Amino acid sequence: MLTVDLALLRGWRRNPNLVLRHDRNISRSNTVLAKINVMIIALASALASSSLAAEQAGPEIADFTLANGLEMVVIPDHRAPVVTHMIWYKVGAADETPGKSGLAHFLEHLMFKGTAKNPAGKFSQVVAHIGGQENAFTSQDYTGYYQRVPSEQLKTVMEFEADRMTGLQLTDDVVLPERNVILEEQNQRVGNNPRARLAEQIDAALYLNHPYGKPVIGWRHEMEELSRNDAIGFYRRFYAPNNAVVVIAGDVDPAQARALAEETYGKVPRHGATGGPRVRAQEPPPVAVRSLTLADARVEMPTLQREYLVPSFATGKRGESEALEVLAHILGNGSNSRLYRALAVEKQVAVVAEAWYDSNALDMSKFGIYGSPRPGTTLPQLEAEIDAVVAQLIDKGVTEEELERTKTRLIADAVYAQDNQASMARWYGAALTTGGSVNDVRHWPDRIRAVTADQVRDAARQWLDKRRSATGYLIKDVSPQAEKRS
Repeated sequence: MLTVDLALLRGWRRNPNLVLRHDRNISRSNTVLAKINVMIIALASALASSSLAAEQAGPEIADFTLANGLEMVVIPDHRAPVVTHMIWYKVGAADETPGKSGLAHFLEHLMFKGTAKNPAGKFSQVVAHIGGQENAFTSQDYTGYYQRVPSEQLKTVMEFEADRMTGLQLTDDVVLPERNVILEEQNQRVGNNPRARLAEQIDAALYLNHPYGKPVIGWRHEMEELSRNDAIGFYRRFYAPNNAVVVIAGDVDPAQARALAEETYGKVPRHGATGGPRVRAQEPPPVAVRSLTLADARVEMPTLQREYLVPSFATGKRGESEALEVLAHILGNGSNSRLYRALAVEKQVAVVAEAWYDSNALDMSKFGIYGSPRPGTTLPQLEAEIDAVVAQLIDKGVTEEELERTKTRLIADAVYAQDNQASMARWYGAALTTGGSVNDVRHWPDRIRAVTADQVRDAARQWLDKRRSATGYLIKDVSPQAEKRS
């Protein structure tokens, strides 16, 4: 079964290193948007006429904090007797000690290695026995663990998660083999994937000072040195109730969920200095255009990828993130977008041309453009055509028809996400761990609805400055040495 997360897909499409998942059922493709039913679009159009209607369309969300600092969000959905339980820790790859890249993701793996109370494999065996599903993921800003189980088993998974919040036991006998596992994962996801290697290099070029410049999975030479002490120290520092958010979506009432939380998570004492502001080194003002070329013998189609340094929802002024969201959709989402129409249809210089924006970041985020040229068109020629489309949008702005169509579609995505309890849980969890709030999520459609054409044009003019960008070319390496290596 296809798991759809429309709210977060927009930020993942062209950045394979943003979130590492073991679950291969999550689609990161634009094609999923084509599956949205026409009735959903019609519903979104109706909602667009009334803010109150939009608020009434969603479930009643409960948000509370336990005495030990753990925040909990409950999203009731009684249509099926199942619940999705997620625990999000406010720590990711950007919080790692310098020189220890990959540690957050390494610990994510090690969290499945058991505690004194529940030996390795027991948690997963119980979840499988009751017919549930489980998985985990790591990003620059958060690490999450989730289970989808029958609603009467909610307390079971909460007990397991509360236990491994402080009870993890690690020895070299389990740590060192797991280090080999993440090294092989790095080889599969990045080492053998030219597109992922390019994205890694672009991030490193874009972020001169901020830790977002290092990959979530880590630099391989640093991953090879990760130790048990590194993992235990990181775990004890960041894995605490006062640094976590639990999101439960599904067949549960808020009062029931709170009672279960008090019985399980509530027994874990607050500890550490976590829970306050997360202070990181920030970027200096960009002053130079950055470009790079990666040659790889395995490349079948040359590609261009550009990333601009732009505000996230957490760092932007009021309305900036929403304007960038609309701008990305108009510029490069689907067959009606500016880039696709101009480059793939009219001038026929590109096979694909897209744009994306990731609003879910604690610090400055990214706006991306991606394209592949048709045979006979070079990457520099394609880049010039992309620059021309961007320049035209900055000069002339967007039309009211483009604006309204885009806002309707984005609101439709939000409405569609409400139909999937896992999508809702992910949306709230990602927001709460990157500086957002429950109200920010609930009123996102209203803020999109309020975006004006002038705001979109201003966003393009201010942020799509090439001096704020890093552009990468991915080409086929045809040298004799490359052929020998391949």
